[in-house]
Amino acid sequence: MAVEQLKAGSQAPEFVLMNSEEKPVSLSDFRGKWLVLYFYPRDNTPGCTMEALDFTALKDRFDSAGAVIVGVSPDSCKRHRNFIEKKGLTVELLCDTEHRVLESYGVWQLKKNYGREYFGVVRTTFLIDPEGIVKEIWPKVRVKGHVETVLNMLLNMQK
Repeated sequence: MAVEQLKAGSQAPEFVLMNSEEKPVSLSDFRGKWLVLYFYPRDNTPGCTMEALDFTALKDRFDSAGAVIVGVSPDSCKRHRNFIEKKGLTVELLCDTEHRVLESYGVWQLKKNYGREYFGVVRTTFLIDPEGIVKEIWPKVRVKGHVETVLNMLLNMQK
């Protein structure tokens, strides 16, 4: 189950996942644009909500920099629709209920909580360039201030 962690300079693994409207979205759809691909554990939890709201709040700045923001979790498309509507999100969310993309990006990992072991998503963000190359990875993300860090890195790489 453990996949070798991707590194900056690697080709981003191709994927096709359904969005909240149950339409297929693939990595190749973003060719020619920067992509902020963030993986998070679960809709409507405090950290995941804050992260989605922070990305939504700065979406115009990412748009101006030619970047698209896409979140991926193991939640269903219906759950994503509810999350988007409830919180007024403007970022695209993709459903990976079978964990295939989570595994290919190395973010579906064994976790421990209160002595219990289980597999889950390790909150991670990938910055992918217009050619599909991973330029930066933020593993084990702490949400506070993270979105600003990603935006600043994107803007610095474009200079």
